Amino acid sequence: MSSRISTLAKAVKENPEDSFYKFTLALEMLKIDEYSKAKVLFEAIKNNDPSYVGVYYHLAKLYIELGENKKALNTYKKGIEVAEHQNDEHTKSELSTALLNLEIEMND
Repeated sequence: MSSRISTLAKAVKENPEDSFYKFTLALEMLKIDEYSKAKVLFEAIKNNDPSYVGVYYHLAKLYIELGENKKALNTYKKGIEVAEHQNDEHTKSELSTALLNLEIEMND
């Protein structure tokens, strides 16, 4: 395990409610193809800190990677709602584009 992952894992352990540390660790897990660990971290953020808008894009992409397209669709849609509530037009646009692309891909 890299020192970065070790450092982040320690930070998550010491600060279990801190979504930023979980999010960053999940991204590092993706880099080393530890999809199940990343999924657990992303889902924990979504469930415990649903206003953490950055998690929705990455979790949906991971669901797609795992062949869970229906979960990905729902995750994008929820993320769009959160972004709208926060008046975050940039994130809303990214999520909307990703959702549209997935819907097109699923209809092919």
